[in-house]
Amino acid sequence: MRKLISLISLSFCFTNAAFAGEATQKDAVAMAEKGESFLKANGKDKLIEKINAKDPQFVDGELYLVALDMKGNHLAHPVNGQLLGKSMLDVPDADGKMFRQERVDLAATKGKGWVDYKYKNPSNSKVENKTAYVLKSGDMILTVGAYK
Repeated sequence: MRKLISLISLSFCFTNAAFAGEATQKDAVAMAEKGESFLKANGKDKLIEKINAKDPQFVDGELYLVALDMKGNHLAHPVNGQLLGKSMLDVPDADGKMFRQERVDLAATKGKGWVDYKYKNPSNSKVENKTAYVLKSGDMILTVGAYK
Protein backbone atom coordinates (compact mmCIF):
# COMPACT_ATOMS: atom_id res chain seq x y z
CA MET A 1 0.00 0.00 0.00
CA ARG A 2 2.84 2.38 0.90
CA LYS A 3 4.48 1.77 -2.50
CA LEU A 4 1.19 2.51 -4.25
CA ILE A 5 0.78 5.80 -2.39
CA SER A 6 4.37 6.76 -3.21
CA LEU A 7 3.80 5.93 -6.87
CA ILE A 8 0.61 8.00 -6.97
CA SER A 9 2.37 10.91 -5.26
CA LEU A 10 5.25 10.69 -7.70
CA SER A 11 2.96 10.66 -10.73
CA PHE A 12 1.05 13.63 -9.29
CA CYS A 13 4.31 15.60 -9.04
CA PHE A 14 5.19 14.82 -12.66
CA THR A 15 1.69 15.75 -13.77
CA ASN A 16 1.89 19.08 -11.95
CA ALA A 17 5.26 19.83 -13.57
CA ALA A 18 3.79 19.12 -17.00
CA PHE A 19 0.87 21.47 -16.36
CA ALA A 20 3.22 24.15 -15.06
CA GLY A 21 5.06 24.04 -18.39
CA GLU A 22 8.35 22.88 -16.93
CA ALA A 23 10.39 21.25 -19.64
CA THR A 24 12.37 18.18 -18.69
CA GLN A 25 15.54 16.65 -20.06
CA LYS A 26 13.39 13.89 -21.53
CA ASP A 27 11.37 16.57 -23.37
CA ALA A 28 14.60 18.11 -24.69
CA VAL A 29 15.82 14.78 -26.07
CA ALA A 30 12.42 14.10 -27.65
CA MET A 31 12.37 17.47 -29.40
CA ALA A 32 15.93 17.09 -30.71
CA GLU A 33 15.12 13.61 -32.01
CA LYS A 34 11.93 14.94 -33.61
CA GLY A 35 14.08 17.57 -35.34
CA GLU A 36 16.46 14.89 -36.57
CA SER A 37 13.58 12.79 -37.94
CA PHE A 38 12.15 15.84 -39.70
CA LEU A 39 15.59 16.66 -41.12
CA LYS A 40 16.01 13.15 -42.55
CA ALA A 41 12.51 13.14 -44.06
CA ASN A 42 12.37 16.72 -45.38
CA GLY A 43 15.90 18.08 -45.64
CA LYS A 44 17.94 20.84 -44.05
CA ASP A 45 16.22 23.83 -45.66
CA LYS A 46 12.74 22.72 -44.57
CA LEU A 47 13.90 22.12 -40.99
CA ILE A 48 15.53 25.54 -40.82
CA GLU A 49 12.36 27.11 -42.22
CA LYS A 50 10.14 25.32 -39.68
CA ILE A 51 12.33 26.25 -36.71
CA ASN A 52 12.61 29.91 -37.70
CA ALA A 53 8.82 30.03 -38.29
CA LYS A 54 8.32 28.91 -34.67
CA ASP A 55 6.56 25.74 -35.72
CA PRO A 56 4.88 24.31 -32.56
CA GLN A 57 6.60 20.95 -33.01
CA PHE A 58 9.94 22.75 -32.45
CA VAL A 59 8.86 25.44 -29.98
CA ASP A 60 6.97 24.60 -26.80
CA GLY A 61 7.16 27.28 -24.12
CA GLU A 62 10.74 27.58 -22.89
CA LEU A 63 11.69 24.44 -24.83
CA TYR A 64 12.85 25.09 -28.40
CA LEU A 65 15.10 23.61 -31.05
CA VAL A 66 18.16 25.49 -32.29
CA ALA A 67 20.17 24.43 -35.34
CA LEU A 68 23.87 25.23 -35.76
CA ASP A 69 26.44 24.37 -38.37
CA MET A 70 29.54 22.46 -37.27
CA LYS A 71 31.40 25.75 -36.73
CA GLY A 72 28.77 27.00 -34.30
CA ASN A 73 26.99 29.45 -36.60
CA HIS A 74 23.26 29.72 -35.99
CA LEU A 75 21.24 28.33 -38.88
CA ALA A 76 17.90 28.46 -37.07
CA HIS A 77 16.76 30.04 -33.81
CA PRO A 78 13.04 30.49 -33.12
CA VAL A 79 13.46 32.88 -30.19
CA ASN A 80 16.25 35.21 -31.32
CA GLY A 81 16.40 35.72 -35.08
CA GLN A 82 19.23 38.24 -34.64
CA LEU A 83 21.56 35.27 -34.05
CA LEU A 84 21.03 33.82 -37.53
CA GLY A 85 24.33 33.45 -39.36
CA LYS A 86 26.27 34.38 -36.24
CA SER A 87 28.58 32.41 -34.02
CA MET A 88 28.45 33.03 -30.30
CA LEU A 89 31.27 30.63 -29.44
CA ASP A 90 33.31 33.34 -27.74
CA VAL A 91 30.45 34.45 -25.46
CA PRO A 92 30.56 32.69 -22.06
CA ASP A 93 27.73 31.99 -19.66
CA ALA A 94 27.30 33.90 -16.39
CA ASP A 95 30.15 31.93 -14.77
CA GLY A 96 32.57 32.35 -17.69
CA LYS A 97 32.01 28.84 -19.09
CA MET A 98 32.41 28.60 -22.87
CA PHE A 99 29.37 26.35 -23.17
CA ARG A 100 28.67 27.12 -26.82
CA GLN A 101 32.12 25.89 -27.82
CA GLU A 102 31.54 22.86 -25.62
CA ARG A 103 28.37 22.05 -27.60
CA VAL A 104 30.28 22.14 -30.89
CA ASP A 105 33.13 20.04 -29.47
CA LEU A 106 30.69 17.49 -28.05
CA ALA A 107 28.87 17.17 -31.39
CA ALA A 108 32.15 16.74 -33.25
CA THR A 109 33.62 14.14 -30.89
CA LYS A 110 30.73 12.15 -29.42
CA GLY A 111 27.77 13.06 -31.62
CA LYS A 112 25.40 13.63 -28.72
CA GLY A 113 25.26 14.42 -25.03
CA TRP A 114 24.61 17.12 -22.46
CA VAL A 115 26.21 20.50 -21.76
CA ASP A 116 25.44 22.35 -18.51
CA TYR A 117 25.57 26.13 -18.22
CA LYS A 118 23.85 29.15 -16.68
CA TYR A 119 21.43 31.24 -18.71
CA LYS A 120 18.84 33.94 -18.17
CA ASN A 121 15.40 32.39 -17.95
CA PRO A 122 13.01 34.59 -19.95
CA SER A 123 10.05 33.55 -17.78
CA ASN A 124 11.49 35.14 -14.63
CA SER A 125 14.59 37.11 -15.82
CA LYS A 126 16.83 35.18 -13.40
CA VAL A 127 20.10 33.48 -14.32
CA GLU A 128 19.48 29.77 -13.71
CA ASN A 129 21.11 26.40 -14.26
CA LYS A 130 20.30 25.00 -17.67
CA THR A 131 21.35 21.93 -19.60
CA ALA A 132 21.27 21.43 -23.35
CA TYR A 133 20.94 18.20 -25.23
CA VAL A 134 23.25 18.24 -28.24
CA LEU A 135 22.66 15.98 -31.23
CA LYS A 136 24.80 15.94 -34.37
CA SER A 137 22.79 15.10 -37.46
CA GLY A 138 24.65 15.22 -40.76
CA ASP A 139 26.45 18.54 -40.90
CA MET A 140 24.14 20.16 -38.34
CA ILE A 141 24.04 20.41 -34.58
CA LEU A 142 20.56 20.27 -33.08
CA THR A 143 20.30 21.47 -29.52
CA VAL A 144 17.46 21.87 -27.05
CA GLY A 145 17.91 23.29 -23.55
CA ALA A 146 15.93 22.77 -20.37
CA TYR A 147 16.20 24.68 -17.11
CA LYS A 148 17.10 22.51 -14.13
